[in-house]
Amino acid sequence: MIDFRKALNDEQYAAVTAPLDEPALVLAGAGSGKTRTLIYRVAYLLEQAVPAHQILLLTFTNKAAHEMLERVEGLTGHPGSDFSGGTFHHIGQKILRSHGDKIGLERNFTILDQNDAEMLLSEAMRHVDPQWSRSKERPKPSVVAEMMSYAHNCQNSLEAVIAQRYAQHAEDMSTLLAFAKTYTENKRAQQAVDYDDLLTLWLRLLRQEPQLAQGYRDKFRYILVDEYQDTNPLQEALLEILAQHQRIMVVGDDAQSIYAWRGADIGNILQFPKRYAQAKVYKIQTNYRSTPEILELANAILEHRNQDAAFSKKLKAVRASRQKPLLLAMADSRQQAQFIVRRIQALTKEGVSANEMAILYRAHYQSMDLQMELSRAGIDYQITSGVRFFEQAHIKDLVSQLRFVLNPQDSAAFQRFMLLLPKVGPRTALRLLSLAQAQAQKEQLSVIQVLGHESIVSKLPEEAVEDYKDLVKVLQKLESHRVPAMQPAGPPVDLFNYKQRQATAVQELSPAQLITLAIEGWYGDFLRTLHPNWQSRRDDLDGLASFAERYETLEEFLAQLALMGSETLEMRNHPHEQRLRLTTVHQAKGLEFCHVFLIGLADGLFPLKRAIDSGDVEEERRLFYVAVTRAKDVLYLLYPAVSGLGKYGYVTRNTPSRFVQEITPACYDAVSVKG
Repeated sequence: MIDFRKALNDEQYAAVTAPLDEPALVLAGAGSGKTRTLIYRVAYLLEQAVPAHQILLLTFTNKAAHEMLERVEGLTGHPGSDFSGGTFHHIGQKILRSHGDKIGLERNFTILDQNDAEMLLSEAMRHVDPQWSRSKERPKPSVVAEMMSYAHNCQNSLEAVIAQRYAQHAEDMSTLLAFAKTYTENKRAQQAVDYDDLLTLWLRLLRQEPQLAQGYRDKFRYILVDEYQDTNPLQEALLEILAQHQRIMVVGDDAQSIYAWRGADIGNILQFPKRYAQAKVYKIQTNYRSTPEILELANAILEHRNQDAAFSKKLKAVRASRQKPLLLAMADSRQQAQFIVRRIQALTKEGVSANEMAILYRAHYQSMDLQMELSRAGIDYQITSGVRFFEQAHIKDLVSQLRFVLNPQDSAAFQRFMLLLPKVGPRTALRLLSLAQAQAQKEQLSVIQVLGHESIVSKLPEEAVEDYKDLVKVLQKLESHRVPAMQPAGPPVDLFNYKQRQATAVQELSPAQLITLAIEGWYGDFLRTLHPNWQSRRDDLDGLASFAERYETLEEFLAQLALMGSETLEMRNHPHEQRLRLTTVHQAKGLEFCHVFLIGLADGLFPLKRAIDSGDVEEERRLFYVAVTRAKDVLYLLYPAVSGLGKYGYVTRNTPSRFVQEITPACYDAVSVKG
């Protein structure tokens, strides 16, 4: 027998021992022991003589499900295999394996991974419109796949999703719908399903077969759902069918709902008490993670939410007091990075382990200066938010164009951007470069000048011609505006002064301006049609341009990138068990650190400018709350007063994030940093 009263605090105990036959919403604040509450709820059900196989535990990752069932087994002695547990998709595929034949799906159906699904979609697109891929303005298969996925998960029509989220492609509506129809037909003909089908077909099965739905309600007599604030309308529709018996407990935190961009609907958790009239709400607000000072700041963030669209909540501390969060205004992102490096070095000398420190940011590109300064200081780090900034494919793609402009003999750079074109392989790319070099020598012109000659264009696959011509125009434009390596650049021009730049008609462009030119050319269009997350990639490229502003020549800039690459490679060849963590706030959810540096806290950076422009900053505010509640002991809030040269050559002066300005200054200590 488990002594629940002794093992749990009052709030957890009330939730764990809630009546078995009533719906329950457990609002678990950050650091309040959410997982512990769920595990003890399972144990409580078992002690109330509920058979393990009648408990369905739904999580959002297989790792979370595995860890939770392991802890249940350790607490209760019941093998994890006795329970029905896992992600929505895992449960869906098991049910479809057993009963998919009722909707025309054979039991040996294939589950397509993302690459396989996009390949099948590409085939469908070629079948419907063989000419589609020849236009650079039209979305590539990955973008079309994202449209369809979002429609499925939001339980919306594809027409509505295209009109609302992809208005730039609305004129191709009928063709896009035909792609979706053909893709679906091809999947069924091949007895294949993609990731979204595991839920959409499961829902169709339950709706089409009411007796089967009742059978699963009888089987899953008690349903527990973790991270409920992250559910989307499709998942909610499944729960409404399975939980008609009302024996459902959902656990989550509306203040940590941060995935609307992928279909999560905060309305699910907010409307739960209305959908289940008998539902009782249990609040777990005792925080075991952070100091009272950090929690005071976190609570202040929540005070400024729209209280009509949120549950009231106030985190309570059990830990002893420590210092207030520190607010630091920095001159720019470079000084911000240099301060953090010095502070990390000092903490390391004090005995703080590297894995007890983390640097958080809203978007990946905001970590660029930080990665540079950490590498210079020889501080190893790991990135949770993706690969290191300068190693990202889209950064390397664009830099390869600059490398080739600097050195037209750079065959590796030429190959890299040529392989982005349809049906162009390494051999074709090298053959084209060899032809161009011969033609250039014959005509006594630069290699880039002759790339557009018909004798070279004619050797390209037909599908690549349009993109190639646009690419060549950009390369030629870059070459015409580059300062020659050994040629004086002329009288100095104040690039901060837009009027002076206009008056002097500067033709030689800085590395930052060359990057901007490249972004606004072919590659910018390529990103928008190829990648669903093109906006974040574009932000990265704009950040690269801002970073390049400190270099006077293209040679110097590219040399620095090469040195950066060798430094990071050397660190990875000597891995350490304990490494500093760099991560976006999204990727940091669920983690905790003793010392947290939250950088880029300026309006336009956090919240992002596009969130401000769209008039929707509530999810950004919740992200700020998630970031703050990652800190256990010490929290640094940093913002750059200046964001380098803008698109037209002027400085962007920043103000602190509106989320900081909302909070009473009593919640933090403002610190002045010299230098």
